[in-house]
This record gives sequence, structure tokens and C-alpha cells, in this order.
Amino acid sequence: MIIGIGIDVVPVDRFAASLERTPGLRDRLFTADEQRTPSGAPRTGESLAARFAAKEALAKALGAPGDLRWHDAEVVVGDHGRPRLSVQGTVARRAHQLGVTSWHLSLSHDGGIASAFVLAEGIPRSEDET
Repeated sequence: MIIGIGIDVVPVDRFAASLERTPGLRDRLFTADEQRTPSGAPRTGESLAARFAAKEALAKALGAPGDLRWHDAEVVVGDHGRPRLSVQGTVARRAHQLGVTSWHLSLSHDGGIASAFVLAEGIPRSEDET
């Protein structure tokens, strides 16, 4: 059953400018692994913007609670280069409260816009079970 869905779009140039303008923002938003490709090269602005959109879409799928930590949700590269979500800490706790058992993630970037769609799937929990 679908627990929640989230979508987000990010203007790539504006996001890249924010990363340049704000020292430490890249490290606050992304884990070390998210900042680099599997070969170790730094990720492009498009790729980072899509990962940021994924984290925003994930928060929306969870009802946008204000206590989620950026590093508690990580976009990782799965089989055949397919992106997937790895969650822990604050994100995992909220997902557990809602009954989320699996995630579906789609990323895209084109025409200066990065986008992400997240679907949270599981068995909804009653308030007594949380």
C-alpha cells in the first residue's frame, strides 16, 4: 500500500550557486559518498541537485516533519546504476512510525531542472503501534 508520495524540482543553476555561495552547505546536505561518483570523481551540479530533490521529495512522502536530518537519507547507486534510498536515524524512525517498508525513487535532470519522485510503500500503522 502507498504510505506517501513526494515530488520536488530544483533549478540546477540556482542550486549550484547556493553551493558556491554558502561554505559548508555541500557537507551539510550530502554524505561523502553522495558527493562523489562510484569512480571517486566529484558529482556534477545536476547530479547533486537531483539528490537534493530526492531528499526533499522523501520528506514530503513522510509528511514533511521538521526534525529530519539531511544525512539520515542517502541516495545510493544500486544495481545497474539505479538510484535507491538508504535511510537511518530520524528518517528511519519516521518511516517506521508510518509503516514504510520500501522506497521507490526516480531522478531526472534536463533543461536546467533536476527532479525527483519518491514513493513510500508499506503497511500503515495505527497510532497505537508507533
